[in-house]
Amino acid sequence: MNVFFEESGSFKAGSVLSRQGDAFQVELPGGRRTKVRSKDVLIEFEKPAAAELMERADATAQGIDLEFLWECAPEDEFPFATLGAEYFGTSFGPVERAALVLRMHGSPVYFRRKGRGQYQRAPEEQLKMALASLERKRQQALVQAGYEDELKAGRLPEAFAGKALGLLTKPDKNTIEYKALEAAAAARGISMPRLMLECGGISSPRALHEARFLSEFFPHGTGFAPVTVRALPDDLPEANVQAFSIDDVTTTEIDDAFSVEHLGDGRVRIGVHIAAPALGIERGDAVDAIARTRLSTVYMPGDKITMLPDDVVNVFTLAEGGLRPALSLYVIVNRETQEIVASETRAELVFVKSNLRHNTLDELVTEEALAAGTGEYAHKDDIAVLWPFAQALFEKRQVARAGYGLRREVQRNTDFNFYVDGEHVTITPRRRGSPLDTIVAELAIHANSTWGAFLHDHGVPGIYRTQRAFGAPTGPKRTRMQTSAAPHEGLGVSQYAWSTSPLRRYVDLVNQWQLIACVQHGVMAKLAAPFKPKDADLYAVVQGFDDTYSAYADYQRRMEYFWCLRWLRQENRKHVEASVVKGDLVRLDEIPLLLHVPGLGVHARGTRLLLDVMSLDELTVEASVRLLQVLDAPTVASGTEAEEVEEADEEDEESGKDVVDAADESAESEAEAEAEADGAEEAEDNATPQETDESASADHSTAEPGR
Repeated sequence: MNVFFEESGSFKAGSVLSRQGDAFQVELPGGRRTKVRSKDVLIEFEKPAAAELMERADATAQGIDLEFLWECAPEDEFPFATLGAEYFGTSFGPVERAALVLRMHGSPVYFRRKGRGQYQRAPEEQLKMALASLERKRQQALVQAGYEDELKAGRLPEAFAGKALGLLTKPDKNTIEYKALEAAAAARGISMPRLMLECGGISSPRALHEARFLSEFFPHGTGFAPVTVRALPDDLPEANVQAFSIDDVTTTEIDDAFSVEHLGDGRVRIGVHIAAPALGIERGDAVDAIARTRLSTVYMPGDKITMLPDDVVNVFTLAEGGLRPALSLYVIVNRETQEIVASETRAELVFVKSNLRHNTLDELVTEEALAAGTGEYAHKDDIAVLWPFAQALFEKRQVARAGYGLRREVQRNTDFNFYVDGEHVTITPRRRGSPLDTIVAELAIHANSTWGAFLHDHGVPGIYRTQRAFGAPTGPKRTRMQTSAAPHEGLGVSQYAWSTSPLRRYVDLVNQWQLIACVQHGVMAKLAAPFKPKDADLYAVVQGFDDTYSAYADYQRRMEYFWCLRWLRQENRKHVEASVVKGDLVRLDEIPLLLHVPGLGVHARGTRLLLDVMSLDELTVEASVRLLQVLDAPTVASGTEAEEVEEADEEDEESGKDVVDAADESAESEAEAEAEADGAEEAEDNATPQETDESASADHSTAEPGR
């Protein structure tokens, strides 16, 4: 005897070997044996054989007319045999019975299962809706298949116009366009972005990289809603100075300017004037909401996304030719000793006479020209006063670094500027550590340190950037942001509060609110400041800024890497020269690109190599190179020189862990990045493995309340 039965939601047939009570011992056509309860048995039959029955039942089931079967079925629940007798008539045998079960069970749109062998036909209205849905899905499947065929043939379907970037950034994976793209890419054996690039769905890899970043951090676009800046205070005094700024030619958010007044008796008053948007923006207003959402200006080669709307920037930027609101730090300096005699902070209006640019002055303002007093350029006498003062500030920081167990800062000689015109890029070297760079960096660092102490002395919380050996005095130095004053050992200052870039960093804007409260309210500043001690919202700002600023920097590095690859392709560079940094990491000579060379072997640091450029992939932002020839080995340097070169190269390696070094717009940021990388690298060299492990968890962490 044979049985047709249900097991785990599927139907099978087999030969009965034995029966004990309500259980059958059944052997399936494949030889497997199973125990079947009698309640699961739907049909008992002698002929045909089990395997033949299943084969014939499957074929018969396909020929059953579902619509006619549904019309024949009663409205109430019924056993399948009842409907079978009416549909098949006298020819209703085991094969037809099994076929009927298979057909009804496989057609839930028409028939609903109510138990073992029991069914009920679907209500007419629900059946119509279900059939319409099936037809719609069938039509969609046909459309999807058409899309797939076009994509596999390298053509972009018309329906994909304007949707390509959305399908690759934050797609709706239930749409037929996405399913077709996914299937076509899998059939071609390539990624979906590469397929869209081949089909013309995206104009270039650059467009995809930008779209991915914007979809994550600017999903509603980079534009601004209309905002109104409140009027400046009427009682702002007008400073009796003529200030000037020093910036790159592309800078529009001019945050800082400087002034020099000669006081007699060999003393000068040097002013560091910082744009003061905090005088026109209140915590919680519409402009603050925008700034807090963005947290920083985003920089990338050839473009930027500003933190504040242009209308707001234009009110507060220190553009030449007018009075501008500023928070000013004045220091009285003895010109003979370059010692600071006194300092004062004021909120005021400052007349900005000139906006000087690096591209026109760097070749004129050199150390040699300053020493000889040669050359003609704007604010020559003022720069001549600022230069020795900046050098004195630098030396003072080096003494402090030595007290923390660090060597002198070592600057690389060359930086690079990216100029992008459409899809064409020009990468030009720029001397780093020039007198103008040093002046801007040292005065900004001094202002940030002085104002950090100013906040601390008034008991007003601020946002500080610290670097020290967490966990052990000689352990690796980690950089983090917190709301209490602490040393920044890499910079060689007792405290460091970002305050000099309030137009492009939200942290600086917050600190400026706190500083203005100290200026205006003195000892009562703690009660008047927008952020009070232990304000939970201030900790939230720190955490949000740290995460967002890091993400923006990662994007900047990625785009710099991209444009370096574009330059290699654009200039048709098949071979490039590079120098060994460490291990298999090399630095190209002409552009700021660090690459790993597999199988490079052991070479001394500084060894110059000729590399073969094997492949460049702008879509995945990857490059593949191999060694062609060792050009020359480095010359043997004195102990001090070798140590400095090694330190500078290790700094490159530290700052270039994402393969390309990121640049910021300000000399202050460059100097800070160098000092932080320098301090961290040197401390790690001197740390024991145990100290390194213990302090690893402190890297880039954010201080919490009570820590």
